[in-house]
Amino acid sequence: MTAIEQTEARPRGTRLPRRARRNQLLGAAQEVFVAQGYHAAAMDDIADRAGVSKPVLYQHFPGKLDLYLALLDQHCESLLEAVRAALASTTDNKQRVAATMDAYFAYVEDEGGAFRLVFESDLTNEPAVRDRVDRVSLECAEAVSEVIAEDTKLSRDQSMLLAVGLCGMAQITARYWLGSGRPIPRDTAAKLISSLSWRGIAGFPMQ
Repeated sequence: MTAIEQTEARPRGTRLPRRARRNQLLGAAQEVFVAQGYHAAAMDDIADRAGVSKPVLYQHFPGKLDLYLALLDQHCESLLEAVRAALASTTDNKQRVAATMDAYFAYVEDEGGAFRLVFESDLTNEPAVRDRVDRVSLECAEAVSEVIAEDTKLSRDQSMLLAVGLCGMAQITARYWLGSGRPIPRDTAAKLISSLSWRGIAGFPMQ
């Protein structure tokens, strides 16, 4: 699940504790950014969705990019936590692969659509965004590579190359699955990809 629930607009003037207000604003911003993309979204739209005035929005976030980066940080961390939890869920490496694949499918399936901010951002030419997206991809791959290295005795560089391939395959196939209307159940889709991945990993170490 994403860290921010979908947010219904509140009547203007409703007072909330600072943390609750920040979460409400992030929830509204997520809905607007996911629906419109960064460039088409306006702070007016976000303030209206949250049911606050623009000055209230600017009290929490100095600008649109600050708001976007706060969301991106949150959802990059959610993905990394999901991958780490999947890897820690079992000591059976075949099941670890399956859990990791399912973590990506669950991430893109979340109804908030936060994965679009991470995998399909229209702002990847912005260095701060590119850095965050690259970093979470690298950290997920590093977590997977540690398991691969332990199981196959491959070198760090070899394990990392395989891990990058696995994570890339997971997110691309999960996005395809979602975009094609979920033609098969998530569990079945994740198992298909994990089976393909495991067959490849099980062939190591190379003779």
